[in-house]
Amino acid sequence: MGTRRAAADRRRAREFETFTAGAAGRLLHVAALLTGENPTHCPAAERLLTAALADTYAAWDTLRGEDPYACARTALAARFGASSWRHRRPRGGVLTRLGTRERLVLVLRLHEGLGEDQTAATLDLPPDRVRALYAHALSTMRSRPVPAPHVDGAAR
Repeated sequence: MGTRRAAADRRRAREFETFTAGAAGRLLHVAALLTGENPTHCPAAERLLTAALADTYAAWDTLRGEDPYACARTALAARFGASSWRHRRPRGGVLTRLGTRERLVLVLRLHEGLGEDQTAATLDLPPDRVRALYAHALSTMRSRPVPAPHVDGAAR
């Protein structure tokens, strides 16, 4: 029984390593959008992603045909929602004006391309609530004043 278990553990580790090699970059970008950090230097996003991938690895054997990327994205959203108080201070990201759920909805809908129902399932919210959060987030982002172009006074 010990050799079977060891072989299964090695197979599981290889599968997970393959998955993370392909998906970690995209998931890190999602985490950086959520935390409001620069994607080139994002320690909070990296910590968030590491925790989400740990959750995904723990559930790896129970996925049974489910999309591991969707599982990792759901874990990432749940981790961000639970730790959003850490990401309240502005880091210069465009989305820092949004609340936690609005930011989650906007990133999932626009960046990840999820539909309303998929977003609702990922965040465990009713579709009507997702629709309202999305509308409010878009309104907030559109209401941001556009800075005037910098004019240095030189004639062109």
